[in-house]
Amino acid sequence: MTYRISILIAVLFSAPIAHSFCGFYVAKAGAKIFNKASQVVIARHDDKTVMTMANDFKGEPKEFAVVIPVPTFINEGQIHIGDKNIIDHLDAYTAPRLVEYFDKNPCQVYRRYHQAKSAPVGAEMLSRAKKSHGVTVEAEYTVGEYDIVILSATESQGLEFWLKENGYRIPNGAARVLGSYIKQKMHFFVAKVNLKEQSKLGFNYLRPISVAYQSSKFMLPIRLGTVNAQGAQELFIYALTQRGRVETTNYRTVKLPTGMDLPVYIKKEFGEFYRALFDQQVQAERMKTVFLEYAWNMNWCDPCAAAPLSVKELRELGVFWISENNRQAKKVFVTRLHLRYTADKFPEDLVFQETADSSNFQGRYVLRYPWTGTDNCSAAREYRRNLKKRQEQEAQRLASLTGWDINKIRDQMGIVKLIEEKNWWQRIWGQ
Repeated sequence: MTYRISILIAVLFSAPIAHSFCGFYVAKAGAKIFNKASQVVIARHDDKTVMTMANDFKGEPKEFAVVIPVPTFINEGQIHIGDKNIIDHLDAYTAPRLVEYFDKNPCQVYRRYHQAKSAPVGAEMLSRAKKSHGVTVEAEYTVGEYDIVILSATESQGLEFWLKENGYRIPNGAARVLGSYIKQKMHFFVAKVNLKEQSKLGFNYLRPISVAYQSSKFMLPIRLGTVNAQGAQELFIYALTQRGRVETTNYRTVKLPTGMDLPVYIKKEFGEFYRALFDQQVQAERMKTVFLEYAWNMNWCDPCAAAPLSVKELRELGVFWISENNRQAKKVFVTRLHLRYTADKFPEDLVFQETADSSNFQGRYVLRYPWTGTDNCSAAREYRRNLKKRQEQEAQRLASLTGWDINKIRDQMGIVKLIEEKNWWQRIWGQ
């Protein structure tokens, strides 16, 4: 059977709860709540990059293949088979989250001081290159359960023909995109599953592939991923750098709405809420924007949606600038970017830069539970009057963020539309 090319955003390529802030974390919205979601981890410092790709391929392993443009020749030692559990950990650590607060009895006189601060918490090199149709097979490796070929090419039609001739099913339109990478003198990293090796290793799923390379180019080629895509795709990028936040230079990087109070029933529907919120933001930006979901120094978090990654896990993801024996503060800043893309909305590959901005940001949504006591002091009466206004504001905010029907939201909350008291002049003339 021929191999299907699942051309990813290929590059050049339950945890403890923190209680230090006012409230506590209750839920997260990770990459798994989205369909067709691919994940790429980029560890980058100076001109050195380690790219780890987690495929969301669904189907028989024998039908899987991936073609990745890379800026330089790749030796066998520069390829590593990773651990999906670590990417899942990083996803949970950086995911948008819900936090809960509980209103106190307004009749009690109290003062509170809070400090929102957490404790830092194989195959041999070919003796000579094989050439066909202007394609040079620079090297062939077997790494883990993958057979890997490193190619160079002089023209796109020849590369397309070579791939088809060697059992890869290329979608229509691939030659044009491949040609743009050939003009940049890029190599091609081609991987497919070696079923015999996979059976021997005992894995029944596809593990992530990491590639280490040195290049001045800080970018992620996504155009190949649009050639045979059925509809829009979700891409999550987790950038690990030394100093500060990563952003795209050829597309706008926009922070998602965050920090607002929402109706408490959203706790049971957080995944649905976050998908709707993201849909609304994508639509508002006409699917031409990269969204920032998280940016934080990895030595601490507030709140922690998952425990910070260990030094061992960070090194597994390619953070080469910290040593295995490092027990002090980790010089690692994580940026989580999320985009939904199609070929017409994202016609260029993503180009990144590391900024000097090390300010913290997270997608964080607040649930405030009302006080339900029976005390009837003046402060309690005032609280109940203001509570109605607050709940109506929460309903309207949720409707604005998601596009959901405001009346259905009110029904879910068990409230009726708040009728504001008219001003004295409105009461005179019946306005």
